[in-house]
Amino acid sequence: MDFEKVFHKFPASYTTADIDLIKSAYLMAEAAHQGQTRASGVPYLSHCVGVANILLDIEVASSLVVAGLLHDAVLDTALTLDQIREKFGESIAKFVEDLTLITSLPQVSRGDQHPEEITGPQAPDLITGSRKTEYVVETLRKMLLAIGSDFRVIIVKLADRLHNMRTLKDMPADRQKRIAEDTLEIYAPLANRLGIWQIKWELEDLAFRYVNPEEYNKIAEKLATQRLKRQEEIQAIIRNLTSILEKTEVKAAISGRPKHIFSIYRKMQRKDGNFDAIRDLRAVRILVDDIESCYKVLGIMHMQFTPIPGEFDDYIAAKKPNNYQSLHTTVIYKDGKPLEIQIRTHEMHRNAEFGVAAHWRYKEKSALISDDYEQKVSLIRNLLSWSQEVEDDTDALDGLPSDVFRDRVYVITPRGDVVDLPFGSTPIDFAYQVHTNVGHRCRGAKVNGKLVTLDYKLQTGDKIEILTANRGGPSRDWLNPSLGMVKSARTRSKIKQWFKQQDREQNLEHGKMLIEKEFKRLGIGQIDLLEFLEYFHVRTLDDLYVGIGTGDIPIGRLVNRIAETQNPPEAETLELVPAIPSRAKPGDTVIVMGLKGLATTMARCCSPMPGDEIIGYITRGRGATIHRSDCPNILRVTDKERLVKVDWGTEEKTFPIPLQIKAYERQGLMTDISNIISSEPVRLIDLSLNNRQNLVVINLVLEISGISQLSRLLARLENLPNVIQAIRVRPG
Repeated sequence: MDFEKVFHKFPASYTTADIDLIKSAYLMAEAAHQGQTRASGVPYLSHCVGVANILLDIEVASSLVVAGLLHDAVLDTALTLDQIREKFGESIAKFVEDLTLITSLPQVSRGDQHPEEITGPQAPDLITGSRKTEYVVETLRKMLLAIGSDFRVIIVKLADRLHNMRTLKDMPADRQKRIAEDTLEIYAPLANRLGIWQIKWELEDLAFRYVNPEEYNKIAEKLATQRLKRQEEIQAIIRNLTSILEKTEVKAAISGRPKHIFSIYRKMQRKDGNFDAIRDLRAVRILVDDIESCYKVLGIMHMQFTPIPGEFDDYIAAKKPNNYQSLHTTVIYKDGKPLEIQIRTHEMHRNAEFGVAAHWRYKEKSALISDDYEQKVSLIRNLLSWSQEVEDDTDALDGLPSDVFRDRVYVITPRGDVVDLPFGSTPIDFAYQVHTNVGHRCRGAKVNGKLVTLDYKLQTGDKIEILTANRGGPSRDWLNPSLGMVKSARTRSKIKQWFKQQDREQNLEHGKMLIEKEFKRLGIGQIDLLEFLEYFHVRTLDDLYVGIGTGDIPIGRLVNRIAETQNPPEAETLELVPAIPSRAKPGDTVIVMGLKGLATTMARCCSPMPGDEIIGYITRGRGATIHRSDCPNILRVTDKERLVKVDWGTEEKTFPIPLQIKAYERQGLMTDISNIISSEPVRLIDLSLNNRQNLVVINLVLEISGISQLSRLLARLENLPNVIQAIRVRPG
């Protein structure tokens, strides 16, 4: 490969020394990757050159282009960091080291490996289920660590992923889809987060092609059938708008705005899959010299054409959190069809296309860094400091992908400031984002002037006001994941810290109360909690109570652990009561110790379910009847040889469980209860209602799969207005 031919252009700002530096890196990469090929059979060096050309397109510093050429050398060749350091210095060697750190994930066999990796004897395993979650989280953590060293590293990683997506066609179909899913889940949102729209759009379209080829092809075909006509229309529109602006002596560059298939797909989803309902299939972009001209052009467009109500956004006065700025409006053009117009300055356009990368090109020139760049750097530093604040590993696993990289919502404070929150955030999350003390004292919220509940899911554009008390603290209910009161891991961490600062004795007593209440509600008998101390990393039973009381140990985790590990103790003297067969299939859900093929029947007198302590009784002709070990109807069996140890099997089944809800009567109560039951994967078998002087007692029988599901359901039911108690009915 000839150096002069493989690099199509160099930025005008590059000096001869910059180009010589890149050429030296090219020759080193060529020697290091000699003989190595990609899955398509082309030399592996073509990938390194492809990454470098993407970086050249966005005019980053020459040192980053060098890092792009060498980004795989340490991991995949005999080249060492010391050799790179000796040739190019400490800064470039650190870039390559950080890129290697991102790629070489522990406990995952190169799950983040390039779509066309070097041919070799071991290909990475497909990652599914919980391993997929671990892989995604580990990828994000490593990326944040690398960014912590130098933020510019991430642009090289994005360029690396973009070139891999451009050449994904030579990979097996299953790997194509997995890599494309990772791109949509991690890399495209990250590019958006940093405002690098040029890379974001291309990553999304390339990934969507493999993740959902059917929808991709449908949209592509519809665009193709209209392309020639639309191009002619756009050119005519550009000529007309140019003529209009020339008469007003406004200097402007007008171009058609390319449509991106993935963005069309997402808009179709919001419009019930209607392709024709998308208004900005015809769109132009007008670039001017200054902000004053932006608003002048906007006024001219609105005078010439009728603007569509609700289709105007001013991202110049209120720029997006990723510093995107532009005016967006949609008007009815003279042919009676919608036309979207974006108006921005040349500087805004450069920032929109390249984001943070637009400023990185100047960093090594010792020039001043703009406020926008510093804001973006501050944003990522906040992400890093946030990840260090989260003390519980479970919070980090749950919160990292959603808080940092998934869809966001942008809400407005009473003063007009825009606050960026994770998608699904509640008023409590907003309150803690504003200030920790505001979160602690939050007692209510108004959204768009109307009172809302604290579990209300905020939407982009909501104007929110927090109602606070003069003093007090958060509610422990906020930490209950079943209630959906809090989305952000950072918010959960702040709430836990508040409870930690309270009196230990108060937390200890509250923890005991929570455990007693939960066990009573679920119908769980006496449990030896000492056996769970090691699992929760506490030394004493009091420490366990304090952990529950402060929220460090969610009560749901304790319930889940009991359900996972519970084994029946030695049976007391029991008396057999004949059982009625349950809906569970015999032999599928219970293992009888030491006996295979023995039919089992669930006792209706106590309705056992996974997580309960159980014991079996050998009957005459009906196999083994399974009872809860605390069933009051199983007393004083004299023939102890007919008692057998049993345990729950691994196959998930459902069990008929009797519940009782006590509530004060109100309009809509049964509707709310019905909505919660229908939103859970449970089935209603029986229902009866008794009304006693405004006190309603509702008895239900639901098919439930286990203690964890039961705990979540009861918590949601008990949180309804006017509900006093929701419990599992104990036998006897």
